[in-house]
Amino acid sequence: MTRFALGDSRMKLALRVVLVVAIVLIIVVGVAAVKVLGPRAFLGPRSRSLTSLTFEVTPRRLARGKYLASSIGCLYCHSPHDWSQHDDPILPGMTGAGQQLPYTDLPGKVFAPNLTPDKDTGAGNWTDDMLARAIREGIGHDGRALFGIMPFAHYRSMPDEDLASIIVYFRSLPPARNVLPKTEIIFPVKYIMQNDPQPLTAAVPVPDISDPVKRGSFLVNLIGCADCHTPVDNHHMPIPGMEFSGGQIFQTPWGTVASANLTPDPSGIPYYDEGMFIKAMRTGAVGARELNKTMPWSVLGNMTDEDLAGIFAYLKTRKPVSHHVDNTEPPTLCPLEGAMHGAGNQNRKQ
Repeated sequence: MTRFALGDSRMKLALRVVLVVAIVLIIVVGVAAVKVLGPRAFLGPRSRSLTSLTFEVTPRRLARGKYLASSIGCLYCHSPHDWSQHDDPILPGMTGAGQQLPYTDLPGKVFAPNLTPDKDTGAGNWTDDMLARAIREGIGHDGRALFGIMPFAHYRSMPDEDLASIIVYFRSLPPARNVLPKTEIIFPVKYIMQNDPQPLTAAVPVPDISDPVKRGSFLVNLIGCADCHTPVDNHHMPIPGMEFSGGQIFQTPWGTVASANLTPDPSGIPYYDEGMFIKAMRTGAVGARELNKTMPWSVLGNMTDEDLAGIFAYLKTRKPVSHHVDNTEPPTLCPLEGAMHGAGNQNRKQ
């Protein structure tokens, strides 16, 4: 009996040890997961409660909303295009009807939803505040976190009146039936991205755009130029000190390309003047050289001369960064960001 009792005691002790070890492991794994994925991966995205906010329809808002939706990328992403044509026209009758984004380097399949008032496949049953929350705060109409290719982090700076104008314009689009699958983001990005949405609880005023540089600064942030034209490290984070110097790699149906250096450095665009910049955005070409379709010139080309001139004026104030990028040359290793792109071997670490 004593031997059995002793054996039973040892078994219980062993079970306790295993249980304690298991609890410790669970805690360690949980802490590590929170550190890597962020707390919102488990708590869900930050969001505010929806309100009964509605926007009055006015001719001014309709006109302003159409301009913004056409020139900052809303309709470009949320409409199917004829990519075989030079200026990528939207398919007839499908303005705002949604599409699968064509980029091949995304972490999953991303579908820009149908924003037309179609009640079955579009936004016909969404409230104005659902759209407002999605545009500037990154929360979908169903409460999910939106993938960051939807530039809500930049649209946070969009003034309230511009937001109202865009939503009023969306409501005016002819309903288009277009059944689209749901976006599918792979692990771990689908959890990490839940940390990105941030509620807006205060009014966003009209920015100071009293001179071309101030106007350009606001627009460059709104449309996210730096997101594409700044190289990133192995963790997809912008490399400090290389803002707007190009070299970020994009894999698209139109080839693998690196973004251009937009700084005034000799390796960038010091030879541009205002007229040349505006013409490039209007035509998709710099002289005889056509811009790759990855650069959405057909969107920016819808801007007024005043807005494009402001963007150019702001880019001229950026710090010159020596970074050679040339998509007409074979890719070679660039020591500045560790990527393979044309003219990469012409760069040297400072």
